[in-house]
Amino acid sequence: MKRRSLLAGAGALAAAPLIDVQAAAAAEPTKRKGIKTGAQVLADDGWKALAGQKVGVFSNPTGILNDLSHVVDTMHASGKVNVVAVFGPEHGFRGSAQAGGSENDHVDPRTGIMVYDAYGANAAKLATLYQKSGVETVVFDIQDVGARFYTYIWSMYEAMVAAANTGKKFVVLDRPNPVGGYARGPMLKPGYTSGVGKEEIIQQHGMTVGELARLFNAEYLALDTGGPVVQDLQVIKVKGWKRDQLFAETGLPWVMPSPNMPTPDTALLYPGTCLFEATNFSEGRGTTRPFELIGAPYIDYRWAEALRTKNVPGIEFREAYFTPFISKNANLLCGGVQLHITDPHRVDPILAATHMMIEAKRLYPQFAWRAENPPGRWIDLLTGSDRFRTMFTAGASAEEIVAAWQPETRAWTARRAKYLLYKGDHR
Repeated sequence: MKRRSLLAGAGALAAAPLIDVQAAAAAEPTKRKGIKTGAQVLADDGWKALAGQKVGVFSNPTGILNDLSHVVDTMHASGKVNVVAVFGPEHGFRGSAQAGGSENDHVDPRTGIMVYDAYGANAAKLATLYQKSGVETVVFDIQDVGARFYTYIWSMYEAMVAAANTGKKFVVLDRPNPVGGYARGPMLKPGYTSGVGKEEIIQQHGMTVGELARLFNAEYLALDTGGPVVQDLQVIKVKGWKRDQLFAETGLPWVMPSPNMPTPDTALLYPGTCLFEATNFSEGRGTTRPFELIGAPYIDYRWAEALRTKNVPGIEFREAYFTPFISKNANLLCGGVQLHITDPHRVDPILAATHMMIEAKRLYPQFAWRAENPPGRWIDLLTGSDRFRTMFTAGASAEEIVAAWQPETRAWTARRAKYLLYKGDHR
């Protein structure tokens, strides 16, 4: 399989040839058969579940069918679905905005459908948009990546609260969790809710958006609405997927869920390496390998050497140099590491990131939390409490930090069980 050079585009990568383990797995023909997303299942059924309804769709470029056409375009062209509104999340409906950005309200030039900017919109605003557009049924079709702080699941949550308050039907077109059913990491604690974590779930939740919708409806919506839940919640399941399958094993096409999520390997590492957003390191935004290339202008070869002694499961660390063209340390040469995945099913990205931070702090006095008030607030929001930061600052080992949340992970795994829709190993 040919791959584009990592030297193309921004940054001066000191790169060796790479093998994309997940992409290689995708080429195995025995694993390419029989998997259909919820959107494809609905399309194959002639969109019957949406017949005779005024439909509003939450989607982005990942809302595709097997032929790569977009679900909204195909619904509209079929003449069988009356799409009266589209709601665009972070990065926008067509994906034209960077991190923290969105597309403004506009009429989609391809379909003539009104597109509303829903990034950061709370349930009250969405309820107003539902009423304004005349929506009767709200459809959600966005590829998630399996981390609590990836914002699409919280767009869905607010959309569900609005649907509950206005009596709308809610339909989730489910898609595989690209990192499988593996649950890892700490639980979000009261007092640490934000736009990157509105309710108490763990950092790598190991659920599909359809499963999360079932959990949200059963456990959280009544608290937020003061009583109502979505009375008509329907999940169109993925056909043929097992929860121990990673995305590359599905044979489905990967569309970047956001500009800095270029490959399934990125998604595997993101629940951990995203924590570097809270530091003065570049997390690789503005390179061809975001969340895989991590570094800062003051990092040298010693960091990679120290990390290679940690024997982190499923990952090898390579000394690397790069120049990001956007975000932190833009246009500055950064030393650091590239994380290479050697066994996708053994990757524990949060353990890896914890080791990386501890060694960076030990080796380099310039290591710091990103500038904000109070200092360290962003790492608290990403990890769900001040425990990670407190233990890290006190000099705890990576093993001690990870051990501290294991009871929460086990409790989450048991708690979510009744909402799961797919069989398979889900450690």
